[in-house]
Amino acid sequence: MRIETQQQFLESRTFDEINVGDSSVLVRSLRAEDIKLFAIMSGDMNPAIGDQEFANSGMFREVIAHGMWSASLITTVLGTQFPGPGTILIDQALHFTRPVRLGDTITVTVTVKQMFAHNQHIVCDCSCINQDGMQVVLGTAEVLAPTEKLRTKRVELPDITISDKYARLQHLVARANGLAPIDMAVVHPCDLESLKGALMAAEAGLIDPILIGPEAKIRAVASDNGLDLKQHRIVNVKHSHDSAAMAVTLIRNGDAEALMKGSLHTDELMAEVVSRAAGLRTARRISHVFLMDVPTYPRPILITDAAINIAPTLEDKVDIIQNAIDLAHIIGIPEPKVAILSAVETVNSKIQSTLDAAALCKMADRGQIKGGLLDGPLAFDNAVSIEAAKTKGINSVVAGRAEILVVPDLESGNMVAKQLEYLANALTAGIVLGARVPIVLTSRADSAETRIASCVIATLIAHANRNNQASPE
Repeated sequence: MRIETQQQFLESRTFDEINVGDSSVLVRSLRAEDIKLFAIMSGDMNPAIGDQEFANSGMFREVIAHGMWSASLITTVLGTQFPGPGTILIDQALHFTRPVRLGDTITVTVTVKQMFAHNQHIVCDCSCINQDGMQVVLGTAEVLAPTEKLRTKRVELPDITISDKYARLQHLVARANGLAPIDMAVVHPCDLESLKGALMAAEAGLIDPILIGPEAKIRAVASDNGLDLKQHRIVNVKHSHDSAAMAVTLIRNGDAEALMKGSLHTDELMAEVVSRAAGLRTARRISHVFLMDVPTYPRPILITDAAINIAPTLEDKVDIIQNAIDLAHIIGIPEPKVAILSAVETVNSKIQSTLDAAALCKMADRGQIKGGLLDGPLAFDNAVSIEAAKTKGINSVVAGRAEILVVPDLESGNMVAKQLEYLANALTAGIVLGARVPIVLTSRADSAETRIASCVIATLIAHANRNNQASPE
């Protein structure tokens, strides 16, 4: 019996080297990625296989593998192990006796049943058994065995990352399952994306939107794009500036507990938010956080500040970091690892960001920043790559494992965030912190998906605020 091993070379067995009863074995476990990759390759998007909700209502009550995934394991044995390279599949007859479920470990056995010298065909019995000893596939395969012995170097297959932004969005939305929708003032939703994003967030059960703006314009956008506004409140005001002022008033009166920016300029909204006379200031400096789910990074990553504070001082960065740490706690990261970024990983008196990083780390040691683990200065590669950190000799619990990236200034942070979104297909949420309520501050170019993701974060923050207000001093 031949059992698969990851040898450097693949070597075939010719017809003359094979006897009846010879066999080969392959063992594979089914992962979620295998199902997705097989669906992408074949185009078979059967919802019983790819849709968890649909599968739960089906015969097997869970997601299962494509039947031909198991069959492909048989051809893997034939083509790479036994007989090996040069084998040609002539005929195959298979019976699928049981489904293969996520996590199942399948043992594939191919055994020679008959041999025909006149054409050098071989008929093999094929069996796939799961980890419980139950048969999932049974059948036969007829192959033309190699006539010459072949030995070839095993080709290393590339690593594949599946970037399923929709699945990642649904996973994020699931964080808010069981939470009541929050009243959100949507400021001037007078274009398709901002109005659609608010309505999609409402449909997802995240928010009850209060649409603030010129009513005729909002209704025209809805009518032109087939959007239904019957269930939603509209506060009619004349201009975008009036929309921002009215939204802040609703927050101050307790009629809403979050804001969402629509199709007005950021400065116009934030001028009302930061107004000392009638705004939404707190003792904490207002800052922005991008929450990003990057397919190639194993954990969520928060980038701050990339939208509000242009050139933050050391004192500003204390609040910026504390805001981000508090958000990390809300989304389930109990002790976030905070990397304070610069161009280098050593303190240099000529680079102000390295001096700030050193001071901030010492401030955390003294309890001036609480709830996270800080390290810096760190270059971007050292913050997100353990290998890069080790190469530089950096011994740190943060390096290579960062969950919060604190950027030196708005320009660098905005570039990092936009690069991850557009070049790495990151799912992005944007939120403003440090005000009385969370503010969804998306770009006018952002998609409805980004707006929904941001509403999830705002909903989680609003419920955390409710809990904090309900807790005794």
